[in-house]
Amino acid sequence: MLPTQDPCAQPALLHPAEAMEKLMAQVEEIQDSEMVNLANATGRILAENLASSIDLPPFDNSSMDGFAFRFEDLDASGTTELTLAGTSFAGHPYQGKAEPGTCIRIMTGAPVPSGYDTVQMQEKTQTQGKLISIESPKAKGANVRLQGEELTRGTKILTKGTIIRAAEMGILATIGIDQVRVKRRLTVAFFSTGDELRPIGSELAPGQIYDSNRYSIQGLLTKANIEWIDLGVIKDDKEAIRGAFREAASRADMVLTSGGVSVGDADYTKQILSEEGEITFWRLAIKPGKPFAFGKLGKAVFCGLPGNPVSSMVTFYKLVWPLINKMQGLTPTKPLICQAKLTTDIRKHPGRFEYQRAVVTSNDKGELEVATTGGQGSGMLTSMSLANCFVLLEREQGDTPAGSIVTIEPFNTVLS
Repeated sequence: MLPTQDPCAQPALLHPAEAMEKLMAQVEEIQDSEMVNLANATGRILAENLASSIDLPPFDNSSMDGFAFRFEDLDASGTTELTLAGTSFAGHPYQGKAEPGTCIRIMTGAPVPSGYDTVQMQEKTQTQGKLISIESPKAKGANVRLQGEELTRGTKILTKGTIIRAAEMGILATIGIDQVRVKRRLTVAFFSTGDELRPIGSELAPGQIYDSNRYSIQGLLTKANIEWIDLGVIKDDKEAIRGAFREAASRADMVLTSGGVSVGDADYTKQILSEEGEITFWRLAIKPGKPFAFGKLGKAVFCGLPGNPVSSMVTFYKLVWPLINKMQGLTPTKPLICQAKLTTDIRKHPGRFEYQRAVVTSNDKGELEVATTGGQGSGMLTSMSLANCFVLLEREQGDTPAGSIVTIEPFNTVLS
């Protein structure tokens, strides 16, 4: 049973690492799986360990165009004339025997016939009719990829919890798998609350704003390759909010809301949550993103994000995304953390762990440099659009001048 709190209570600020530990302990991996065709498996999560049913490569083959021969036929001078006996092409192997003093023309990927053990690249050979001069090969076995040298039949090739991306698709095709068992896609239902929110494309009256958070959340969920249900904007009406929570919980593994979890909000969100589910409200020692709610609505996990756009995205990145990964059965990984030289001053008041939005690049010396995106207000969504990393600033850290070495966490970035 999850603990509940008075919505008006003022708990101590919780460090994000402590919050993450509490969150991860309260969610479970979904167990459902399904078989899909390999062509439809991109982005899916492997639900079982897979072993190879064949050796890889499945036969000895040439790593380049050239001539295959018996290394023992070379003479001490380093150059030997051999008689061309035939050819071996990919898909059309040589059918004869490896006779002494002979060689065959061979192409990249083509089988190396039994008895021949070395390949010389064509650039280091001379041809006169059917006589082929082999010049100074490296060693016996040169340029031959041996059967099973990458892996042998029965070797584990992919593990449960692996995301099937382009390389994994190729691996599965290479070992002849046309169907694969994957995790059922996680389903997340989300909505925003607030009478001040208006749909994009409509006219704004005084005091109204466009509902942007749902679109940011949709983009993040799409990137996570899960199924999502957008329930739109729910007005500040007790029964409308109750109905939205019940519908979301009945249709999804996770319910995600934006707004309505700050202390003092003039809405019914907290009251309905306490009536319909088991909810914990936290005030996190992070900036942006102090108000955050977590709990259960029936069998669904509930996460309540702050209403400010940047706060919503930061708490999704740092708190919700790891939960989604665990629920999907992904193999746990730690975020990439780097050190970079700060090229702009950073202003910060001690008290909360900060995720300042920034751009990391590499200079002419190959060193990482990082500059903030400018204004860091929790309503400045452009700071997320411009950024490719967070600058991580410890809770008690104060102002940080340009030239300092800081810790960064890249996201969605290719260093340039």
